[in-house]
Amino acid sequence: MSEVPPAPDETALRLGRLKRLRAEMARFDYAALVLTDPHNVRYATGARNMMPFLLRNPARYVFVPMEGPVVLFEFAGCEHMERDNPAIDEIHVSTTVSYVARGPLLDETARRWAEEIAALMRQHCPGETRIGLERIDARAVGYLADRGFTILDAQAPTERARSIKTPEEIACSKRSMACVMAAERALEDSIRPGITENALWAEFHRHVIANDGDYVETRLLSSGEKTNPWFQETGARVIRAGELVAHDTDVVGPHGYYADFSRTFLCGDDRPTPEQRTLYRLAHEQIQHNMALIKPGRTFREITEAAWKIPEPYYARRYYLMIHGIGATGEYPYIVYEADYDSGQDYDGVIEPNMTLCAESFIGHEEGGEGVKLEQQVLVTETGFELMSTFPLDERLLGREF
Repeated sequence: MSEVPPAPDETALRLGRLKRLRAEMARFDYAALVLTDPHNVRYATGARNMMPFLLRNPARYVFVPMEGPVVLFEFAGCEHMERDNPAIDEIHVSTTVSYVARGPLLDETARRWAEEIAALMRQHCPGETRIGLERIDARAVGYLADRGFTILDAQAPTERARSIKTPEEIACSKRSMACVMAAERALEDSIRPGITENALWAEFHRHVIANDGDYVETRLLSSGEKTNPWFQETGARVIRAGELVAHDTDVVGPHGYYADFSRTFLCGDDRPTPEQRTLYRLAHEQIQHNMALIKPGRTFREITEAAWKIPEPYYARRYYLMIHGIGATGEYPYIVYEADYDSGQDYDGVIEPNMTLCAESFIGHEEGGEGVKLEQQVLVTETGFELMSTFPLDERLLGREF
């Protein structure tokens, strides 16, 4: 494993992201955004607070105008947490538009929320009406529209801003990756016959949190025939000798940056079966082929057309995409298989330097048996890519040691 890179300058990190966000707002012609997704609040301001809790509670949000003060509406009692944040100009107590918080007062609360945002627009964006919103109660959106504002989707400028990483963000991503690769080593070292999937996943989770990671977003660790089809969550199953153990990290790590790679291991000291080697070889071929297509200037569609062809018996259980963006979480863009293109839409774009991307593979036979999950995270450079997820592959399953 490589050494952990030094931490970036926190002020440069926060102000650099805010600058990128405002540049995309200008490109899309948005006067302001109201962001409620805690990952986007953190992207815009660097402010972190109770991230998983706020994924389901609209109790914290930020108002970002094209020009003027950034206003954080903080969860009640937490206003002190961001007083010295250089990316935040004002801190107000949030108006929580949810039935859990307000019950029969919800309609009145939605009206108050809309008036608070309208007042900020009139003060800091005079004459402007175009405002991007994220998830909020439909009544609140309606009341804001009733006040003469054009409601837009905040995702477009936010996702485009997040897709290109600043130098400080790249440093954060590399620090997160180092943390998660150390946790993956602890997981691999703990694989033994008789351990449960839950106990194995707990080892990984413990190391992530101990090294300042935020949280693990999914429970994607499975073993034996439970590896196929993919997307079966970690459970109480006991892992046996000779079985495959497949794991997708999906970690929101230090600084709030995702480290996302997948590995499949062989439990015990026995040699892998020919079938296990075939599955692993195919997954490895797919990853290597598709990663080689990642170059700045290449379009998403060009990558789709040149992608590795999955053999027919494994096609039905393919992973749902080939390549995706990564940053604070899974991000824009998605690059999918030819069969998965929506003929009614043109989801295309261009690979750009300083994108961070993940190439995915799942190989599992449509009639069952085990499956292999592999994934690599890369940084797009001026000429190609840099592999970020340098955690070793399984040499036994690759067949290189025999």
